[in-house]
Amino acid sequence: MRTYDNKIIFAGPVGAGKTTAIAAISDIEPVRTDAAASDMTLQRKQETTVALDYGVLRLDEHTKVHLYGTPGQERFDFMWDIVSQGGIGLVLLLDNTRANPLRDLQFFLNAFSQLLKRAPLVIGVTKTDLKNAPGTDTYAGVLEKFGMRPPIFEIDSRQREDVKQLILALLFSIDPGLES
Repeated sequence: MRTYDNKIIFAGPVGAGKTTAIAAISDIEPVRTDAAASDMTLQRKQETTVALDYGVLRLDEHTKVHLYGTPGQERFDFMWDIVSQGGIGLVLLLDNTRANPLRDLQFFLNAFSQLLKRAPLVIGVTKTDLKNAPGTDTYAGVLEKFGMRPPIFEIDSRQREDVKQLILALLFSIDPGLES
């Protein structure tokens, strides 16, 4: 990890909690680019991210982590590569209540494959209080097929401590010698 400025990317499908997670952990009021949902997204929520979300987490007086959330809709996928440039890690949030969250996992692993060639990954599974299957062991099985073993957590993206756990796991993947 670099002293001064670092960049972590939050990705995942619509409604997985990216905007909420950044708001929960950011030390500044997050910048949001939400617009009224106008397609099938409207079935899940009223507004959706159309460009990016942005927040900042200060680790100490010299080190900041810039938090960038990508739009979840595939029609905004051109933003994924733009936002990912310079990223040191990926937080992938998956909504367990979606029709096929395992397919979402595979889709986003492929979509962010360039970033994942050079940066670590951590997975946060959201809404497990509403639907507890698949479990983290099932996600781990899919990740094994990709030759990956990232940390996987069940989280509530509204809870600062849950999001903090994701970021710490990612930072420890980057630099195991970090002190908490």
